[in-house]
Order: sequence, then C-alpha cells, then structure tokens
Amino acid sequence: MKLFTKLALVSAVAISGQAMAMESMDDSALSSATGQDGISLGIALDHLTIENLYIHDNDGLSDAKETNFGYVAAGTNPVTPEVLGTSLGGTKKAGAITITGNGIAGDRNETNAIDIQANAAGGLAKFGTTNVLAKLDIDSDAGTGTSGAFLNIGAKVSGLDIAIGKIGVAKSNTAQASGAQRGIVAGSNNTIISGLTLKTGLTTANIQLGATPQGAMILLNGKMQGGLEISDLGIVDNAGGGTIQLGKISIADHGGSDLTTNAKVSVVPGALKIEAMSNATDMYIKSIKLGESSTLPAGYVKSIGDVEISNMNVSHSGIAGAVILVSGH
Repeated sequence: MKLFTKLALVSAVAISGQAMAMESMDDSALSSATGQDGISLGIALDHLTIENLYIHDNDGLSDAKETNFGYVAAGTNPVTPEVLGTSLGGTKKAGAITITGNGIAGDRNETNAIDIQANAAGGLAKFGTTNVLAKLDIDSDAGTGTSGAFLNIGAKVSGLDIAIGKIGVAKSNTAQASGAQRGIVAGSNNTIISGLTLKTGLTTANIQLGATPQGAMILLNGKMQGGLEISDLGIVDNAGGGTIQLGKISIADHGGSDLTTNAKVSVVPGALKIEAMSNATDMYIKSIKLGESSTLPAGYVKSIGDVEISNMNVSHSGIAGAVILVSGH
C-alpha cells in the first residue's frame, strides 16, 4: 500500500515543482500578490493507467552463494544455505520484475498493468468544494539556526482503488543509447503473482525538504479510513502450475475499522529508511485456496478456510514498530 501512496505523492510533488518553477516567489512576495501566505495545489485526477511497468536488474544474479562472510564461488561448500546445493543458477544477465496486463477480456487490467481510480467510499481529498486526487499545502519556513530553512508540503490523498495486473520476471532487452523505452524479451515473462487489487482510504502525509524538524523527510501521521483491503491475490508456482489464491486480506487497527498510518521515511547514507508498524493491528485473510488453476473446472478447488490474526505487535530495539532499510547491491 505505502508504495502506491508514495507514488501518488511523488507524482503530485513533481507536478507542483513544475508549477512553482514558473515564477520565483517567496511567501512574502506571494502574500503581497495574493493576500495570503503559502501555496495550495489541488491535483484533479480521477483515473490513471499504466500499460507496462518494468524494474530492471542490470547485472542479474551471480552464480555464487552468500555465506556468513560474503560471497563464495559456485561449487564451494557454503556456510548457508546448504539446501541450494552448488549453484544459485545465476547468469549475471539483466532481468526485470514486470507488471503487465492480464489479458482477461473485459477486466480492468486486460491491457493495463496498473489501473488507479479515486474511491469515494474511502474518502476524497477536497480543494474547496471540489473532489481531487490530492491536495498539497506548501510553505517555506526559516526554521531555527543558520541552516534550519525547510520546505513543508502537507498532503491529503483520496481513497484509491488500485488494480494491479500480472507480476512476473523476464529477460531485459539491451538498454538503448537514446529514447525512454527498453522493454523485455518477447516470450520470456514468467508470472509469479496473477494479480491483486488494493483499496485504500483517505490518507494524510507531511513532507519536509531541506532541514527536517519533524525528524524525517516524509511523515505519515493519520488514519486510513476503512483500513486497507487487498483482494484477488494469487501467488503462482510457475513450475508446478498451481496458484495460492487469497480472496481478501483486511488490515485495521486492533479492535477498530481504520488503519493508523504512522510512519517515517528518511534517506540515510546508503539506504532508504522506513520506520513503521508502531500500532497493534488485526488482519483477516478470507478464502484461502491451494492449487487453484485455470486448467481446472470453476469451483473445483475448495477453500481451506479463513485466517484471523488479532493484536499483532512488532518492535525493534525495545521500541514499537519495525525499521525497513532499502538499498541496492
């Protein structure tokens, strides 16, 4: 969920950057021109589609295995993991994580990898009386000390219905010297997730650039109305031909219907740092089917039941929440 919320926020910030670049105006000049301080932007979009999304790993996977002390050559007995034998199967050739359409006639993702629509039931951001995808309130402040100045962007993002097509892995085409397309090798795409749908509620966030008195570049501090729903998630075993199908996953605060979205996102030396999950949560996974397949008659595979997880808490170094670090290798 956070990934797509952040994509929406980044898109909105990018658009706002173009608008602000038209004329250099500080808060004082703006106040003289308009009678008010700061800038408010409403991003009026109710539908966004992406045909294909590829994330290229340019050097692929080395045919060596990670040990407790680094990497060793293929064929050498590793410290861990023994189960892999003598080779990981890597070729050091570029591959890609892919999101593509599912090819199902009439489906939202028939030809589009990602289909995003505003979800009125989840709450809509308002710009005055107008429904918008996102509202941004932008202010610059001197801060404290010589180097304390910062840009503050308060954001509200409407509830969203996000339909995602097939997720797979494929061989990357050779990178081009010009243009903005690379693509994948035809016929090489192996599906690993058959698709899923996300339903989010109205979400608030605060972004600070320059000095960050709030303690992080991006601060999520609010509630997602109605919680988070993930539906129609299928995890594919390409070799075996079957799928683990999950009907719906519902996530909310423990004992409630909304989901608290407290999180901090920072860029630290060497990585993106995400601090999140500080609140107790409940999770309900509905209709778990093992071995679902398009080759079997409809209704052939029966659900093994539902799974309920209540009052889940995580902590790190004695502090509530988890720390996630994201970096390249």
